[in-house]
Amino acid sequence: MAYRVRTPDGELMFPSLGDIERAYVQGLVDPDDEVREDGTEKWRKASSLPVLARARKPQGTLASRSQTLTVVGAVALGVFALVLMITGKEPEIRMMGIALALVVSAMLMRVTFKAYKRPPPVL
Repeated sequence: MAYRVRTPDGELMFPSLGDIERAYVQGLVDPDDEVREDGTEKWRKASSLPVLARARKPQGTLASRSQTLTVVGAVALGVFALVLMITGKEPEIRMMGIALALVVSAMLMRVTFKAYKRPPPVL
């Protein structure tokens, strides 16, 4: 079922409530905007819809910087792994460097996956 959202700038059409929820989380739809389902006459505040009331807007806290800390940690661990592989005299120390390099690659894969799933920033 299609929905219309009335903002101070005009009306927007959304194909589903899930699309409105994504726009709400990204900041395109405000809590004070009015929403109505096509075929009905009653406009409701976006904040009064249960789906949108449960939706959370991204917070600009320490959690948003966790990717930066993970990348810095991965780079430091990668440098340490490289030093172990280059300067290690025994094969056991070189193997430890290779194992650390695999850990670094897993950390960076996780960062990439989380960045891919994150919604684009609202400009």
